[in-house]
Order: sequence, then structure tokens, then C-alpha cells
Amino acid sequence: MYIGFDTSNYTTSIATYDGKIIRQAKQVLTVKRGERGLRQSDAVFQHTVNMPRLCKELEFDVPKAVGVSTRPRNVDGSYMPCFLVGENVATVLSSVNNVPMYKTSHQVGHILAALYSADMLELINQRFIAFHLSGGTTEALIVEPDDEEIIKATVVAQSTDLKAGQAVDRTGVMLGMTFPCGKELDALSKKSDKNYKIKPTMLDGDCSLSGVENKARNMIDKGELAEDVAKFVLTYIAETVSSMLGGVVDKYGDLPVVFSGGVASNSLLRKIINERYNAYFAESEFSLDNAAGTAIYAYLKDNR
Repeated sequence: MYIGFDTSNYTTSIATYDGKIIRQAKQVLTVKRGERGLRQSDAVFQHTVNMPRLCKELEFDVPKAVGVSTRPRNVDGSYMPCFLVGENVATVLSSVNNVPMYKTSHQVGHILAALYSADMLELINQRFIAFHLSGGTTEALIVEPDDEEIIKATVVAQSTDLKAGQAVDRTGVMLGMTFPCGKELDALSKKSDKNYKIKPTMLDGDCSLSGVENKARNMIDKGELAEDVAKFVLTYIAETVSSMLGGVVDKYGDLPVVFSGGVASNSLLRKIINERYNAYFAESEFSLDNAAGTAIYAYLKDNR
């Protein structure tokens, strides 16, 4: 059995993996109503409180190895204090039981979890396209096998300003929803019978999403129905991601495409992408923040 830890900005997560089955325990962090996020100090505190309860809930034995996300992405300067909580717990567990600990990034964890959920883990042995869509990241990546890191993800297109998850959550908060707002906004959008034609703002393959927040605010101020605002925003994001993917395919070829990150669980995004491309999506529990990928990473590293 291998165990993984992930303490992202909004979810405390633990998972075990035996080479076949993932078991998980996780807790979404609490954000006060009307607020659009957490300070890092508050996130660290909540992770610290959540971790002992989740460890007890999962009831795991001594692992063969421990995996943990210690940074958002595998690039220089990528750092968030909240990841220290998971790293500290993983370090203690590794040391006390004298088992290896393997460090990776939150992004790699997301990609591996998505591959597992889609039953496509064999893609780690070839080149493929991955999208990481969340509150902190809206990136298209070329992913390739790597002897040291299992996979190497290189950004080839991204949002130059607002991230997809930020657009979702800011719209949701404006509509009176509790942060994070993705699931509620998705459900609300299904009540709308409007269809929107969107022209994404693109430049050299990158996208800009700042306009969608301003448009949503204007729609709300004009008294437009909340479900129509929700559908507009999610359609805008989906069409933008579709344009990004089209540009990546044109440049790098018709490679397998895998979607990860919380925004990738949105039903409208999945519908639009699946109508146009042959893409793999993770189940919701493996799209949203989770530690499954870090447990898988420990397994893959330990069995090299």
C-alpha cells in the first residue's frame, strides 16, 4: 500500500493506492460566505486541524512509500505555504516507518489522478496533451515521460490574466453562492434555456478571461436571470478552452488529451469538448483537488 498527501489551498486530502484501488479521505476548507478565498495562514491552520481526523478516518497500515505534493507546479519559484502541512506529515510518517518519501507537484498529482480515473495510466509512457483548469491555473501542457519525475509537463498555452476557476468562483460569489462555487454554478446553469455565441479573446494561443467577470457583473446589475449569468460564464470558459485546445492540436498534432483540475468537472465544458475532440475526463472526485495522484506517484516511483 502507498499513501499520498495533498494540502492545496482549499482541500485537505489523503489517499492510499495498492496498484489497483484508490481509497480517499478529504475535507474542503471553510471559506466565510461572501469571501472569495483564504489567506495562506488560514489555510495552513485548517489543514493542520483536518489532518489528524482524516488520517484516522482512512485507517491505513504502514505504507511501502509515501508521496506528497510540496509545490503547485514543477517550476522554479513555485511555492505556497499550505503545502508544508502535507509535507510535514509525510516526512514524519516516512521517518517513523523508515520508508521512502517521494515529493512531486500538485499539478503532477492532478494529471496522474485524471489518468487513473480515465483508466489511461499507460499514457505516462508517451506524449500527450493535458489541461489543468483550476482556481490558480488555466494551462495547456505537453506531457512527456521523464526518468526522474515520471512525467514532465511543459506549458504551451495559458490564461494571461484571470484563471477559469477564479471566473467561476467570482461569478458564484456575486450570485450569493458559497465559495468554492463550481458545483452550484454548474447546477444553476442547467436551468437556463439561453444559447450564447462566444468569441474567445486569444493571442498567440494564450487566452484572456478577465472580460467574462466584467460581463457577468454587468448582467447581474441589469437584472438578468442568475441561471443565464451562470450559463454565459460557463459557456465562455468552455469555448475559450476549446479554442486553446484547437491551437495546441494544430501546433503539436492529434495527441491524446486529458483534462484535470476542479473546473474540468463542469458538465458544459465536458459536453462542448467531447463534441469536438477525443478527450479523457476524470470523474469528479479525481478532478477536484485530491491526493490520489500523489499516492500513485509514490507507487510509480517505488516500482521503477
